[in-house]
Amino acid sequence: MKKTLLFAAHAALVFMGAAGATDVRLFYSPSCPHCHHARDFFAQQMMYEYPDIEIININVMDNNNMPLFRDAVTKCKFDNGGVPVIVVGEKCFQGYADFMQDDLRRAVESGMTDDQIQAAAAVRSAMTRDADGYRTQHTGRVAKMAEFGTAPQKKTDNGSMTYWYVLMAALVMGLVVVLGRRRK
Repeated sequence: MKKTLLFAAHAALVFMGAAGATDVRLFYSPSCPHCHHARDFFAQQMMYEYPDIEIININVMDNNNMPLFRDAVTKCKFDNGGVPVIVVGEKCFQGYADFMQDDLRRAVESGMTDDQIQAAAAVRSAMTRDADGYRTQHTGRVAKMAEFGTAPQKKTDNGSMTYWYVLMAALVMGLVVVLGRRRK
């Protein structure tokens, strides 16, 4: 069942027909500084400017996400697996630098109405005047950033640890008894 769900999510993310122009897939590595800059740009700017976009962060260091990443690199016709890889609808970007921000905005806007584009320009203008104030007033927008494929952390099974400690205590007690008998 889990593999079927993972395959279905994989297919939905990879095939372009399944993703709208305002859906963004950001493949990243936690140790990549350019990835952090790209994620910050999307979290601090794009989520506010374009409240209708959905950004899905995909950690390529998670082995379960590697097939998605390989498919994206192949689909985008990139010759290497460098990150970040940003897929916006039909457009692909590899790497990140501040000069790419307008290209990323145009890619997102390609699937939007004129009203949505004008609203984004108004937000961008407001954020130019007071970015922190605007973010404070619109905190709910960042909630649309999702992490794909993060497995829930497994809780340690304290029952098995208790069993281990009881077993160790019994062995130590047995050793004490055996050594005590030898001395007598």
